[in-house]
Amino acid sequence: MKISELFYSLQGEGKLTGVPSVFVRASGCNLRCTWCDTPYASWSPEGENLTIDQIVGQIARHPARHVVLTGGEPMIMPDIGPLASTLKSRGYHLTIETAATVFEPLPLDLASLSPKLSNSTPHEREAGRFAPAHEKHRLNLPVIQQFIDTSPDFQLKFVVSAEQDLAEIGAILKDLRGWQPADVLLMPEGTDPQTLQSRSAWVSDLCKQHGYRYCPRLHIALYGNKRGT
Repeated sequence: MKISELFYSLQGEGKLTGVPSVFVRASGCNLRCTWCDTPYASWSPEGENLTIDQIVGQIARHPARHVVLTGGEPMIMPDIGPLASTLKSRGYHLTIETAATVFEPLPLDLASLSPKLSNSTPHEREAGRFAPAHEKHRLNLPVIQQFIDTSPDFQLKFVVSAEQDLAEIGAILKDLRGWQPADVLLMPEGTDPQTLQSRSAWVSDLCKQHGYRYCPRLHIALYGNKRGT
């Protein structure tokens, strides 16, 4: 697998916010979100090709029992299944962070699903040449449902940049089953504390109105927007 970074930090988002975790960031993505905060794993993938044994060996150097496979898009990596199986066999709690456009049955503990809203489509970047493909593939409701139906636990994490995004989220949720409001997380779009703070009030109000969870970005608050955190 091509890995852009592997590091030990605190989980900054979702149901396990604050839990010490090892993050394995796969390099490569089938989408091109305009606001992507890890372009080195999507727009311009970089990294090192590591075997499963090498990945597991690096993880074992850290004291955490929680591992997060993220990206980019980890579900398009050819060895994601064997890697997940190896980690589970060694007793790790495993989270998969995915845009949920591709499904493969995996042994996991938490499926962190991040369906991409229309605010992610890169109309302005690189003359919009990636926009048609991104718009075509960014949302796959049958795949999202497969993750919900087969995962021991899941969360639906939506990146919101404007209050109008709630209508789109509502339309998506209407076509899904098996979720509760507490499974839905709203995360303000932004990669700096000032932008996140400016959006926190109205996003938190929307969470209170609909019973959704507010999703902070703890790692940015603690460390800023930088790699390895």
